[in-house]
Amino acid sequence: MPIYEYVCASCDNKFEMLRPFSRADEATECPKCGKKAERALSTICCFSKDESGATSSVAGSSCAGCSSSSCATCHAS
Repeated sequence: MPIYEYVCASCDNKFEMLRPFSRADEATECPKCGKKAERALSTICCFSKDESGATSSVAGSSCAGCSSSSCATCHAS
């Protein structure tokens, strides 16, 4: 079963949930406050390698989960 990301409109809690594909877009209960949470768009990051083989994120910026300006610090490949 895939893991999906959800966000609660009431308390802004972000969490993941294992659900069947057929139920992915259904709202679910927030584990923090118990109110309705909707599926969030997952954030992804794309990487490229230059001629030397060094890895960097596309457009030269860091990915959402990293505060670094270089992907070499998080060892992405």
